[in-house]
Amino acid sequence: MKNKYSSGFVCLLMTGILLFSSLTGCNLQDFDTTESDVRVLYLVTSLDDVYRKKLSNAIVRAASENGVDLDMYETHGNPDTEIKYITSARDKGYNVIICRPGDNSSAPLINRSSNDLPIIYVNNQPAEEHLESDKYIFVGSNEQDAGKYQAEYVISRLGKGAMNVVILEGEKGHSATEGRTYAVKATLKNNGINANYIYVDYADWSYDIAKQKFSKFANSDQDVDAVFCNNDSMALGVIEAMKEKGFDCSKIPVVGVDATPEACQSIKDGDMAFTVFQNANKQGYKAIEAAVEFANENTIAGIEGATSDRKYIWVDFEAVTQDNVYKYENALK
Repeated sequence: MKNKYSSGFVCLLMTGILLFSSLTGCNLQDFDTTESDVRVLYLVTSLDDVYRKKLSNAIVRAASENGVDLDMYETHGNPDTEIKYITSARDKGYNVIICRPGDNSSAPLINRSSNDLPIIYVNNQPAEEHLESDKYIFVGSNEQDAGKYQAEYVISRLGKGAMNVVILEGEKGHSATEGRTYAVKATLKNNGINANYIYVDYADWSYDIAKQKFSKFANSDQDVDAVFCNNDSMALGVIEAMKEKGFDCSKIPVVGVDATPEACQSIKDGDMAFTVFQNANKQGYKAIEAAVEFANENTIAGIEGATSDRKYIWVDFEAVTQDNVYKYENALK
């Protein structure tokens, strides 16, 4: 049975996305899966973020390789669109839903609207009270680890007891934004660092917005010791703004998250100081592995990374520096 996609999504895939390894260069509609009892509805907000593209590619690839019938649709973060697809999923023959919600606080409504279908949340973690063992789960990485690794690197690099800090955050209300920023601040505090947060603002994961906002901040002529960004795209935007404003990137560490190819090249070039690898491929495969278990009325207990309460499947973050960047520079291509 063929994987099916909304027409708008197909256009995006054809113009903007290459799948991993054996899928590279092919039209997604050409991939047939075997007839399967596993039918998955995958809802994603959009593909205008590098990481979400890679995660979606991994989910599609894992489904194809495991004989899973997958339908994927963009919701553009519209809650009414999400609920429309979810409410009708059972009647349309799906037995599992994978969902990247536009707003993680909408999880209770999404759960109630699923007509008792299991839901695997990805890339935007709902609160724990909205998850349920072996039914409503989250597959991803512990966002606080990313912020912790960033702060530990900066502490080690600067060796200062006090520092002026800039933080550019992702999407307001997103679990990654909240978790990463919280961990940066907590780690600095717990290590006795007197951090003066001279500029903290949302840049919505965007290179352009981050560049614009750091350029505006630079006009204040304040000294800055380190710049923490919730993802690599924003970090790269900051670096471009720094260069235009005459900052020395080699003396002011700019750190990101994801280990995109562009970020890894920037680290090799000596511009970006540090990033954290988020394994989109492994997250995608774990999501499909969980979907197969749920479709067969099994538990996720035997899946690597599953927690004892069977609400989470964790995929570890990994620290990336100039010393090991060669291991990661092609990981998200």
